[in-house]
Amino acid sequence: MTPPTPAAIVDEYLRLLMIPDPAAASQFIAPELRIRFTGARSMQAPAECAAFNATRYQWVKKKVEATETVAGGTSEHTVVYSLGTLYGVWPDGTPFEGNRYVDRYVVQHGLITQMDVWNDSAEWLLVRAGLATL
Repeated sequence: MTPPTPAAIVDEYLRLLMIPDPAAASQFIAPELRIRFTGARSMQAPAECAAFNATRYQWVKKKVEATETVAGGTSEHTVVYSLGTLYGVWPDGTPFEGNRYVDRYVVQHGLITQMDVWNDSAEWLLVRAGLATL
């Protein structure tokens, strides 16, 4: 049986994380996982991602539009990007969609060792608070 590609590993990890099922998502991460969320928030486990999202949203999901593997990757080290939009419900019950995101993953020997997350949520929250305009 052929091992899953780095892109397939990232896609399955995200699918499980968005359920949210951080325990199942953990099978795809290395013990030394480093996560940096928007705003340089440092985390080390999928459960921390789910806990952070629970403070920012009633619920949130990702609509993956593309999973891109950087050229030149090997089974030892590959960079994978996941791009798309977030949709869900803000804490006040207001639904949203179309919130852009970019995630960057480093996959080494079949496990995710690094995850960087960027999205438009902070900007959207500033607009909702009347502190910025789009």
